Amino acid sequence: MKVLMLGWEFPPFNTGGLGTACYGLTKALVNEGVEITFVMPRAPQQLKTHVKLIGAEELAKVVFVKLPLLLIPYSTESNYEMILSKTQADKQIYGRNLFEEVFRYKALIKKLFLQGSLGDFDIIHAHDWMTFPAAVELKNLSKKPLVAQVHATEFDRNGGNFGNPVVHEIENFGIKNANVVIAVSNFTKNIILKNYEVLPENVFVVHNAVDFSDYDVQDDFYIKKEDKIVLFLGRITLQKGPDYFVEAAKLVSERIPNVKFVVVGSGDMQGQMIKRVIELGLINKFLFSGFLRGKDVDRAYKMADVYVMPSVSEPFGITPLEAMRNGTPVIISKQSGVSEVVKHCLKVDFWDVNELANKIIAVLNYRALHNELKKHGALEIKKFSWNEPARKCIKIYKALVGEING
Repeated sequence: MKVLMLGWEFPPFNTGGLGTACYGLTKALVNEGVEITFVMPRAPQQLKTHVKLIGAEELAKVVFVKLPLLLIPYSTESNYEMILSKTQADKQIYGRNLFEEVFRYKALIKKLFLQGSLGDFDIIHAHDWMTFPAAVELKNLSKKPLVAQVHATEFDRNGGNFGNPVVHEIENFGIKNANVVIAVSNFTKNIILKNYEVLPENVFVVHNAVDFSDYDVQDDFYIKKEDKIVLFLGRITLQKGPDYFVEAAKLVSERIPNVKFVVVGSGDMQGQMIKRVIELGLINKFLFSGFLRGKDVDRAYKMADVYVMPSVSEPFGITPLEAMRNGTPVIISKQSGVSEVVKHCLKVDFWDVNELANKIIAVLNYRALHNELKKHGALEIKKFSWNEPARKCIKIYKALVGEING
């Protein structure tokens, strides 16, 4: 089975969960005998990995293909314009806005296909909206089936609101033209069925997982005994609920004087978050570390007494699995896909700041609760291997190829 994947980030050069998911899924697929060519806007040079990586201007057992594009993970119209303004290269080669760049991606991939640079493939597997126009074009040119995987929708990215109508239109275009749609949770599947043009029988749920193969279980991060550490790790955007985290932090700090709040990540709400922290008199309680990668992420989990994910609308959410892998108790919002599959954690409505604070206080104050969540979470997480999602994808691939060839 040969799969042509279209995506826009891949570790170690990723800024969010989509890249982590692509890495884990492709690695498991390769272990199951699937050959993958992965096309992305910008592929790192001489990166040794399990896929063939193509960056859409050159060919690089996933192969990467790199394209000369300014598309970056989690792009918006405003941050695309900022990136374009700072680019030293000839700006005439780039799209004037984010949507032009998405369609340049489509044109470049069409060119690669017509040149034969993408090689043979049986299935097209596209990740999220920026790749959908290119994926549908490839489907029409190659007559191969298309799997559109939805890691997040415009509704999630805007906290359950409609968001940008152009993005929604592109998402709908990809979903409507795909042979099969993969949702990362039932939560996401329900959003898709409600807001996009697709038949229920064409939407399959494949939950995410966590990678253990390169994980070092040694805990070498020293924490002072008297410190109580509460961790927020993720993009600092409306979707992730950073404002609710700050409000809960105020309530927690009133009950636990030696508590500290560590914020790992970056995003368009970072300034607003810092401003609110100052307003509440919590500046000496907060540490903003910025974006972390690799082992530094694991160290952040290990130093924490509890990890909190108060997402407003979370299609899945891999970070709680990463926290549990590191032996860290987790509190997650009920408005997340991961809450469907994880049992040994605490769950709360994102908007219920009082209850969120109460649960944080309980984990910090009651060692028995903390230890039970840590112990049983570490046991539960062992079942979250990428092998099962990979096998579900292969089953979908084989069914589609059989339909086309039959």
